[in-house]
Amino acid sequence: MKPFVHVFRAVHSLMAFLFACAALMLIIIAARMGWQAFTGGLDGAAAQAIIEAVGLLAAAVVALQIAETIVEEEVIRDADISAPTRVRRFLSRFFVVIVVALAVEGLVATFKALHEDPTQLVYAASILVADAFLLAAWGLFVYLNRAAEELEPEAMADAKREDQKLK
Repeated sequence: MKPFVHVFRAVHSLMAFLFACAALMLIIIAARMGWQAFTGGLDGAAAQAIIEAVGLLAAAVVALQIAETIVEEEVIRDADISAPTRVRRFLSRFFVVIVVALAVEGLVATFKALHEDPTQLVYAASILVADAFLLAAWGLFVYLNRAAEELEPEAMADAKREDQKLK
């Protein structure tokens, strides 16, 4: 079984590397868009380009955070996500990035719709409403998961000890 564990670690490492590469590419594209907007004149089109660049940067943050989470949880810690504490911590790291990125994307879509096509505001609003539901569901999950954590105090102690590996 040990060879499979090493294969899974290698695959997780490759996935994290590819997510990091995607993040770097998005950062470069966003920087290029921002620079072109800056040098092309500071007008409404430039503002729209900057807003779109912010959306790309939000996607880059998501990709980079996913890469970091994969490395920390699957490569460094080699954590088995079965205890409630581990599940809550893993999902919380993931959801905070997704919720923030969706909120930024919803705002970008709102600004874009306001300036280009107001009929698209419904779609921008739906992104923000879905994000609000996701945030509420995440909060409910964390609240309900606390009771399960109280049944396994040793799992929280284990998770805190694992955190020391990352410092």
